[in-house]
Amino acid sequence: MLHAVIMAGGSGTRFWPESRAARPKQMLNLTGPKTMIQTTVDRLGDLVPAENVLVATTAGLADGIAEQLPGLSAGAILVEPCRRNTAPCIGLAAVQIAARDPEATMVVMPADHVIENEASFRRAVRFAAELVEEQPERLVTFGIRPSYPAESFGYIERGEVVQSADGMSACRVKAFHEKPAAEVARRYLEAGTFSWNAGIFVWRAKSILASIARFEPKIHAHLQCIADAVQSPDYDRILSREFAAVKNISIDHAVMERTAEAVVIEASFDWDDLGSWRAMARLRGEDGQGNTVLARHLGLETTGTIVRGSDPDHLVVTLGVDDLIVVHTPDATLVAAKDREESIRQLVAMMEKGGLEKYL
Repeated sequence: MLHAVIMAGGSGTRFWPESRAARPKQMLNLTGPKTMIQTTVDRLGDLVPAENVLVATTAGLADGIAEQLPGLSAGAILVEPCRRNTAPCIGLAAVQIAARDPEATMVVMPADHVIENEASFRRAVRFAAELVEEQPERLVTFGIRPSYPAESFGYIERGEVVQSADGMSACRVKAFHEKPAAEVARRYLEAGTFSWNAGIFVWRAKSILASIARFEPKIHAHLQCIADAVQSPDYDRILSREFAAVKNISIDHAVMERTAEAVVIEASFDWDDLGSWRAMARLRGEDGQGNTVLARHLGLETTGTIVRGSDPDHLVVTLGVDDLIVVHTPDATLVAAKDREESIRQLVAMMEKGGLEKYL
């Protein structure tokens, strides 16, 4: 049976000041009337029954996420004792799911991606599940056909086609590539054999655990201790102890880049990982001056600027500026050069060290 794992433990620091520790990006309505995690759950439609949806997050976010997702079953929130990247998160979810359904197939996705054409998304997941049903050792991921030479996404290089259906093709993964420089990204686009890495996966719970055991045996040893304690009264204590000791590593680095079983489906749905404020321009569009305005705004000689406001009665005025990010919230305002937005993380770190935790 198909289960869904939604990874929702991220801090979303690049979306400060709107994204805060207690209400990060996935809990905000950045792309529409619903929050990103609500939209992610809705996207599943009839693909996965509500009782098979698992949301992995941290203790500080668990109650808020549960409030936003009242339709999920009791026990649907999987609390990670600490942040340990995607490989431990996915391994812990696989342990929980395998304990309930040893033959379970998992679709794993982040809570903060934007996907248009939800019917195409569900069709792609069903195709992936069929591939796994045919060969349970397969580890399926999704690639997005690049529409421009993006430097902010990782890439998957496709090999030979292993199967096609319903206008989609599944290919062997030839290689994974980190976020490239501009010239390299242009070569990837021109080659036609590279896809953006969407970070969405489909596999058997026991197959991903077996792969973790093969490539990261120390991680698996900790996960096995947790699995052995699932029905134990000491479960919470053992979970906290073992998970804290797990290596911090992504599932791509831990498994996908090292396995011969990786298969990539070049998906037909539109996708964006909404990684930073500049993504809002791609998603919400620009006016005639290249501005993306999500606020009450008055601009004169303002070009290429992103303006976001939290209060519809608060007027943001810009004069003689170009290529800025301006984000207003009730207690903090960000004004940043667009080409420096990666440094927002540094600002957050400075606030942590400088006693400004109330703004985080």
